[in-house]
Amino acid sequence: MKKCLDYHRCPDLFERFQGNPILTPADWPYPANAVFNPGAVDFEGETILLNRVEDFNGFSHFTVARSKNGKSDWKIDLQPTLIPEPDSFPEEIWGIEDARIVKLEKLEEYGIVYTSYSSGGPLVSLILTKDFRTFRRQGVITPPEDKDASLFPKRFGDRWALIHRPLPVIESAKANIWISYSPDLKHWGDHTILLEARDGGWWDANKIGLGPQPIETPEGWLLMYHGVRRTAAGCIYRAGLALLDLDDPRKVIRRCRGWVFGPKEEYELIGDVAYVTFPTGVIYDQDIGTLRVYYGAADTTVGLATAKLKDVLDFMKMNC
Repeated sequence: MKKCLDYHRCPDLFERFQGNPILTPADWPYPANAVFNPGAVDFEGETILLNRVEDFNGFSHFTVARSKNGKSDWKIDLQPTLIPEPDSFPEEIWGIEDARIVKLEKLEEYGIVYTSYSSGGPLVSLILTKDFRTFRRQGVITPPEDKDASLFPKRFGDRWALIHRPLPVIESAKANIWISYSPDLKHWGDHTILLEARDGGWWDANKIGLGPQPIETPEGWLLMYHGVRRTAAGCIYRAGLALLDLDDPRKVIRRCRGWVFGPKEEYELIGDVAYVTFPTGVIYDQDIGTLRVYYGAADTTVGLATAKLKDVLDFMKMNC
């Protein structure tokens, strides 16, 4: 792989699947305005995407799509898999969005962290499942306004860790990525800024947020995060990379200066929200050493991009 200048993105690090977009509203077995921002996990020999589906009222819910190869021949639940339940969970009154999924070490359960859209703003909620057919809501785990969250799959010492992105009260303040800790997945503390949005004209100035769930690698925890560039024509959502220490994820080992993935195809440039590539799910195929990154394209469809993990880590050593 050729070395990229540290102030440029590497244009060929992530390769788009030729069959993109892999899921669209036209594929859905019931009426849907948009299908995007899926959580992703391998389960019992299948790829499961927990897709955000926006209805024609403007509210979102989750629907599972399953595939043997993670690329095509998707089997989609005929009805919504998870819908908002505002009578029992009033924080879900305006919908549920943007799931990230991890298998929780030693619990034999999967933790689904998602955004509940309450009347007081977005906040982070948690669901547990063993089979992606039955689900146990755990309720709110952070107050509003907060979103773009994921658990780590394992404890650090005797505590779980959560990455999330609170929104500042002061409108002019930066929106940074934070990390917090919990002994029980319910009570959270030791809140610390993990990655700070840059200043000025950077692609990730002023507002950043987590992309997919963190992936454990020999070099550290790999993070893909999104940055928002405000322009005269609107916002551009691109993705960058960071690497965290395996034992203490508060320590940032590397952070790339440029973005590595951004909108360029028609389905990423045109949609409900133009110029958006928004990764929310990643699966590592260990047998072939490949990362499969699932992302929302223009807040309308689901795209897939792949990269060799070795190439990603080598790129970070050379350019971050």
